[in-house]
Amino acid sequence: MKEEVVIGLEIHIQLMTKAKMFCHCSTDYIGKKPNTNTCPVCLGLPGTLPVLNKKVLEFATRTAVALNCKIEQVSRFHRKNYFYPDLPKAYQISQYDSPLGVGGYMEITIPGNNEKRRIGITRVHIEEDAGKLVHEGDIASSSYSLADYNRCGIPLAEIVTEPDFCSPEEAQIFLVKLRSIVQHLEVCDGNMEEGSMRCDANISLRDAKTGALGTKVEIKNMNSFKAVKKAMQFEVDRQKKLLAEGEKIIQETRHWDESKNITVSMRSKEEAHDYRYFPEPDLLPLKVDLKIVDKIRENLPELPESRRERFINDYQIPRYDAEILTSSKALGDYYEKTASLYSNGKVLSNWIMGELSRYLNEEKVKIEDSPISPEKLAEMLKLIDGRIISVKMAKNVFEKMFKTGKDASQIVKESGISQITDENELLNVIDKVIKENPKSIEDFNQGKENALNYLMGQVMRITKGRAKPDFVFNALKQSIKKGV
Repeated sequence: MKEEVVIGLEIHIQLMTKAKMFCHCSTDYIGKKPNTNTCPVCLGLPGTLPVLNKKVLEFATRTAVALNCKIEQVSRFHRKNYFYPDLPKAYQISQYDSPLGVGGYMEITIPGNNEKRRIGITRVHIEEDAGKLVHEGDIASSSYSLADYNRCGIPLAEIVTEPDFCSPEEAQIFLVKLRSIVQHLEVCDGNMEEGSMRCDANISLRDAKTGALGTKVEIKNMNSFKAVKKAMQFEVDRQKKLLAEGEKIIQETRHWDESKNITVSMRSKEEAHDYRYFPEPDLLPLKVDLKIVDKIRENLPELPESRRERFINDYQIPRYDAEILTSSKALGDYYEKTASLYSNGKVLSNWIMGELSRYLNEEKVKIEDSPISPEKLAEMLKLIDGRIISVKMAKNVFEKMFKTGKDASQIVKESGISQITDENELLNVIDKVIKENPKSIEDFNQGKENALNYLMGQVMRITKGRAKPDFVFNALKQSIKKGV
C-alpha cells in the first residue's frame, strides 16, 4: 500500500519567570549543585500547599493568544499521577480536560512552492516540570541513574498540535517558527539544547487509499531541530519497512539515540486513563478575566512575520534574508541595532548571514555573546565604504576582530593593512609591472583577457593586497593603450 505520513507534536516551553510555578524557588537552576534549588512545596512534602505564580498565567496566556487560541474563562488544574524517579510527588500538577487555550492555529510556508499550510493548535495548557535523571552513560544501557530535583516545579506551557504535518520537514519548519514566536513574546528563550524548549512527536502512517490510520508511536529526547528531523525521518522509514515486511507496529514510546541515529524502544505508550487524572484538590478553578486577555492581545510585541515584512520594506533586503534574520529574536535585534548605525541593509545582511554566522557556528557562540558588537561591525563596514580597506582585507580584519575583540580601526592601524590611497604611488607600481612583463602586454593586445588578470595579480603582490582593485584595473588598461 501507499502510506501517508501523519505527525502531531507536543511541545513544552519553559516560561521565563523568576520563581517556580507554585513556590518561591528560583528558576535559575542551570549549573546549580544537584538538589539545592528545592523547597518542601516543589518536592511535594506533606502539609505543603501550592500557590500559582501570576506571571505563569500571564506568559501562558500571551503564548496562547499569539497562537490564535480561544482563552477559556474557566480552566482547571489536575493531578497527573505516575511513578517515576524524577517525580518526587508521584504526581504532576497539569491541566487535563479544561486547558487554558484551545482551537488555535499557526501558518507555515513550505519552501520551494511557497505553499502556505495552516497547522491546528489543539490546546495550550500550563503545568509544572519534573526533575531530571542523570544517566551513567546511555539511557538504554545505563546501570544506574541519579535524580536531580532542581527542575521540579519549573513552569511550562505545553503546546499540542493537531496531526496536520505530512513530513518531518514541515514539523521542523513549524518548530523553528514557534521558537522565534516565543522568543519575540519574551516568554521562553527557545533553547532546545538546554531543554527550555522540548518536543515529542507522535508519528503514524495512513493508508492513502482507504484513509485508515495506523498505530501511533511517540518519540522523545530530541534536543535540537536537526535531531527532530532526523528522528522523525528514521521513525517514518522504520514503520514503512515494518509494514512492507508484514510486521505490526507497536504503540510505544521510543527514545532518539543521537549517537547511533536510531530510535530505541523505551516503554509501552500510556493512555490518558493510565495517569488517573483527577482535579487538583489544593487549587481552585482558574478564572481568567477576558478584559486582561484583551489587554494582552492589544499589547503583544511585534511577532516574526510582521518583523520580517518590516525588514523587507525598511531595509530593502530580499525576503530570504529577512526570514533568516527574524528566525530568532536575538539575531533580529543584532541586525536592527547595526542597521541603526550603518545604512546599507543588504551589505549588512550579507555579512551577518555570511562571515558572522560562520564564526558563531564554528566557535559555538550565541549571537548575543558575539565578540563583534553591532557598533564594531558597523565601523568595519564604514572602513570598506571609505576605501580604507578592501572587502578581501575586511575578511581578514573580521577574523581578527572575532578572535581578539578589538575594533577594526585598531587592527588596521596595528597591522598596517589599509588600502593605498595615493594614486601616484599606485601608478608607479603599475608602470613597474608593465615594464617587467612585456609578454603579458603582448598577450593582452592580442585579445587575451587573462593577461590583464595576471598583471593585476602582480600589482596586488607588490602592494601586498593594499591596492584598490578598481583603480588598478582601469589604470592598467589605460597605460597599456597609451603604449607605456
